[in-house]
Amino acid sequence: MDEQEGNWITEVRQHPERAVPQRAQEFLAQGQVAHVGFVQDGRPYVIPMLYQYSPEHPDRVYLHSGFSSRTLQQLAAGIPVCVTVTMLDGLVYSRDAKYHSANYRSVMCFGRGRILEDEQAKRVMFEEMTSRYFPGRTAGRDYAPAPSSHLTTTAVVEVIIEEISAKMREGGPKGPQDAQDDAPGTCGIVDV
Repeated sequence: MDEQEGNWITEVRQHPERAVPQRAQEFLAQGQVAHVGFVQDGRPYVIPMLYQYSPEHPDRVYLHSGFSSRTLQQLAAGIPVCVTVTMLDGLVYSRDAKYHSANYRSVMCFGRGRILEDEQAKRVMFEEMTSRYFPGRTAGRDYAPAPSSHLTTTAVVEVIIEEISAKMREGGPKGPQDAQDDAPGTCGIVDV
């Protein structure tokens, strides 16, 4: 899907100068933990999960769990879902309390899920996910491949991304006195 067409990109309203929609796929590929949000019976839930994302399939995020998982059951039903990935790069401190901030990269995806049924597709997804989290590890060489019994008892939900947005902040503090060496207080960045 071309991110420049249609409603693929969600408008960033708070700090629109931080919008970087062209980097959304990069951030999904770099991230490690997704916070998955959905509503069930009128209550909001946000669950942290490991996930699989590959630029070869830019409109899909894969989540997995046991079939008994409430989260996966809800997502597989096709309800609206929000998947957010954030990477914290630094804490920014200013001479003025209002201008304390953080350097970060984040991406937010809206879509709907469906169960991935095909065993071979699940196997490929898990091997790609393992390689993404543990670069260089290969099934059959570094670990035993998942047997069919494991694949059939693990649910994989393929979230089809309908809208996406990405934001980032980088750089130092931006308070009115932060560039003045003789101003009271301190300012700087604590790298994370």
